[in-house]
Amino acid sequence: MATMRDVAAAAGVSSKTVSRVLNSDPHVHPSTRARVEAMMRELDYVPNSLATTFRSGRSSVIGVAVPDIVDPFFASIVRAVEHVALARDMSTLVTSLGEDPTRERLILESMLRGQPSGIVVAPISGDQSFLAAWSLRLPIVFVDRPPLGLSADSFTQDNFAGAFTATMHLVEHGHDRIGFLGDTVTVPTTAARLHGYRSALQAAGLSADDELIAMGAGTRASAACALQTLRGLARPATAVFSSNARCTMALLPLADPMSIVTFGDFPLADVLRPSLTVMAQDPAELGRLAAHRILDRLDHPNRRFRRSTVLPVHLVERESCVVPEDPADRASGPPPTATRSQTDGASLLV
Repeated sequence: MATMRDVAAAAGVSSKTVSRVLNSDPHVHPSTRARVEAMMRELDYVPNSLATTFRSGRSSVIGVAVPDIVDPFFASIVRAVEHVALARDMSTLVTSLGEDPTRERLILESMLRGQPSGIVVAPISGDQSFLAAWSLRLPIVFVDRPPLGLSADSFTQDNFAGAFTATMHLVEHGHDRIGFLGDTVTVPTTAARLHGYRSALQAAGLSADDELIAMGAGTRASAACALQTLRGLARPATAVFSSNARCTMALLPLADPMSIVTFGDFPLADVLRPSLTVMAQDPAELGRLAAHRILDRLDHPNRRFRRSTVLPVHLVERESCVVPEDPADRASGPPPTATRSQTDGASLLV
């Protein structure tokens, strides 16, 4: 098996130059780089990644820690990080943080003891200050949720503006009793979206009654309970702003004829009947940006300034926000017939 010295001798350069080519050093002359790479191919040279780990003190791995790797949103982030890492001949190590904030530190420190090149984290607890010492040794980038108690790079989406827009969209469709469905307000994304929801109702001159806010709706059973509560009010809710796709997917089998806007798109949301109006995020972009920031920090270790980037979200209007027909009117009217939506031609029952 060819060694680095064999490649260096064949290319007429030093072993250090071969190492610089392997590490994508921009200061290597293009002609020298081409010659070294040609010798690598000719000799079938395979870099010794274990030796690289020993020399640098870290493995060629980017760690990724998200609440739930099965969730479509976080799965998209993971896939994007993997794609960027692969282009740099790096691998990824992925873990789920789960729902218990007290386990976040244990899980992350276990990952960090493996000496990855850097980690991407979507945090679940209310304090990431325990990562301060680690952040001096390797790049740590946060996605979806900003860190608390720690200065670090982060990529998030505009949760407040998205929730404000979604709620106002329901108001513009004639709804004045709009419920809020969420998991837990201790999650920063949910807290920001609840703030946006309240602000939109206030801007529209509507009351943001606490009875319209239903938390803990992450499962079908809890979503059913929340929906029953919203429908059982003296003045029932006629629409729901769901603060995340997980709550929405739990709600969907139960929601007819409730109008819905959800924060976050998910597979098949556009083919439901009626199709679901969403505030669209781009989790893949969050993952790409986070992975590239890790690589940029590795390439320029002396850069200390930390940057927080907030990405915009946008409304994708579909069919789920119309004011539902009064049941009494439906009972006295003709039977449902199929018609065509004015928006995209999908069949609806009216």
